[in-house]
Amino acid sequence: MTATIQSILSAEETKQFHDQGFLGPFTAINPEEMATVRESIENTVLTTDGPNKNVNTTMRHLDKKVVFDLCTHDEILGRVGSILGPNLILWAGTMWNKMPGGKEIPWHQDLNYWPIEPIINITAWIAIDDVTVENSCLEIIPGSHKKSVPHIQADGKWFDEEADPRFFDAKERIQLPLKPGQFVLFNEKTLHHSEPNRSNRRRLGIAPRFTIPIVRIDHDKLFEGHAGILVSGDDYMGFNRLTTPPIH
Repeated sequence: MTATIQSILSAEETKQFHDQGFLGPFTAINPEEMATVRESIENTVLTTDGPNKNVNTTMRHLDKKVVFDLCTHDEILGRVGSILGPNLILWAGTMWNKMPGGKEIPWHQDLNYWPIEPIINITAWIAIDDVTVENSCLEIIPGSHKKSVPHIQADGKWFDEEADPRFFDAKERIQLPLKPGQFVLFNEKTLHHSEPNRSNRRRLGIAPRFTIPIVRIDHDKLFEGHAGILVSGDDYMGFNRLTTPPIH
């Protein structure tokens, strides 16, 4: 059992999340603090192998304290816990390192890709760099989480599958530029997307993903040795593989 985080969303904010499928931006740390975090990530994370041997930008909260601490900042956990409750498992996390010329990430709902059941999740998309419209900020469609959208093959994009455009209107998008250290929250069905990076600047962010103990994680479908980390409360079910946070 871990310490229980304090819920910090108002009832109005929680209702907005359920109505719109997202919430934010909020600030976890200021740009000056993020500069130090960013330097550490550049020097100790992006240049090293991680627990997933196929790609070094996923699941680094499992082996790097600087990543774990960012993903589990009180400003993030307090808001996630306001929605999902006091018992939280950090089960995944991906750094999105989109260099100049980087491909479009197509419109999609995350539940299309994940080996968890039932699919209950909140993602916090945290800006590590200055994230602007020009260098490919996150875009979402408010309210799109209220229905599941079929996914079809995608060509020439970051993912192999994308949400079928016949089932939604991309003109309803909103853009979410973020300063370093800011974040937004969205759920497993919120349609989101990012344009190609048409600027001359990198766009680096990280997306930790949180669920609750009733959700079964198919660890081996993620990668050999995968585990979650209990970050608040109690694992009252006990059927997921859990590990401890990194210390370095």
